[in-house]
Amino acid sequence: MDISNTERRLKISEVSELTHIAPHLLRQWEAKFPQLHPRRDRSGRRYYLKRDVEIIRRIHFLLRHEKMTIDGARLRLAQELHGEGRPKTNQEVIDLLDKINDEVRDMMDLLDT
Repeated sequence: MDISNTERRLKISEVSELTHIAPHLLRQWEAKFPQLHPRRDRSGRRYYLKRDVEIIRRIHFLLRHEKMTIDGARLRLAQELHGEGRPKTNQEVIDLLDKINDEVRDMMDLLDT
């Protein structure tokens, strides 16, 4: 199943098949993760877009592979989607590494004394 087209609307059964996550679990995650909010058509049926599927895959990874709690995964997902905690430019990466290096040196100095 190809979801490369961002406008492709997927039913919950298609998303379940694509991600190997049961429909009832997708519905539960919808209630527990505010970042996951599939649209609804006029008759009230859910439909998912490519971005929703990407969020579902990330939730699955955080819960199953990172062994995070629902609360932890919800927080991490919110941070990732808002770009918090991630350097945006090479200079920000360099600044962050310099800061970490300074902190490590300070800790080493404390251990030497």
